[in-house]
Amino acid sequence: MASVLDRLPHGARVAVIRLRSLGDCVLTTPALALLKEYRPDLNIAVAVEDRFRRVFEQSPDILQTLADGVCALTPFRPHLTINFHGGTRSQWITCFSLARLRAGFAHHTGSWIYNVPVPRAQQVFCQERIVHTAEHMASAMFYLGVPCKEIPQAKLFCKDLPARSPYAIFHPMASVASKAWPAERFLQIAKRLVGLDPVFIGGPGEDLSAFSAFECHSGAPLDTIFSLMKSASLFVGNDSGPAHVAAAFGVPSVVLFGPSNPCIWAPWRTKAEVIHSPNGLAQISVERVWCAVEQLRNSN
Repeated sequence: MASVLDRLPHGARVAVIRLRSLGDCVLTTPALALLKEYRPDLNIAVAVEDRFRRVFEQSPDILQTLADGVCALTPFRPHLTINFHGGTRSQWITCFSLARLRAGFAHHTGSWIYNVPVPRAQQVFCQERIVHTAEHMASAMFYLGVPCKEIPQAKLFCKDLPARSPYAIFHPMASVASKAWPAERFLQIAKRLVGLDPVFIGGPGEDLSAFSAFECHSGAPLDTIFSLMKSASLFVGNDSGPAHVAAAFGVPSVVLFGPSNPCIWAPWRTKAEVIHSPNGLAQISVERVWCAVEQLRNSN
């Protein structure tokens, strides 16, 4: 029996719903690359919140990005809608896309809306193990008909910065306090660096005043962050969206994990040192992080 993708007509329209967040959006790009490689004729659109739209822009795999309103997909008239998000709003968007084929993970609440329920990634891979988020997204493409193969690195696109001295990106912020290493310890690492200028980044409303002795970019647009990250020699930061941006550009990374499972959220396909402290990031010493930084720099 022909797969879902093989049943789509030439030039079919496929809508992918991936509303947020930064890391999730970045880790969806390998799945989109697999889809486009297998069916280069497909016209792929991504429904995404406006603040994360830039992740998918300029990608040769994506025809266009769409708004995240309930009826946003209706004018696109997709033949197939794939819901990667799984929340209530994305389910309504799936319904109102009016696509003949509606795919989503069967374990999501409200999966009755899908006439192509996608099983757990473990079932697709025939392996009962923890899967990375990039693998989770890619497994849906394999189930829909893409032949199983190695899952590629995430892909982002941006302009190059003018030439400047080598630098390291630090991201000391996090979405919740339990995922943030103490600020003064980031400062100690920055002060020890030789041969790399420390550059600190933070999101809108995040206070970087503690790091004002160094170059800081607080609330900069994603365009700026992408360009900065692309040319960086090193990334040091908490488990967060920027860590996945660094991995997409192949930047050697030291990433600190607290409660999150690095098997699911570690940097995908880049040289990295992951430090995991499930009982609290305060237990991670400066020396431990510095050793990870030196190990990465010495391995280049």
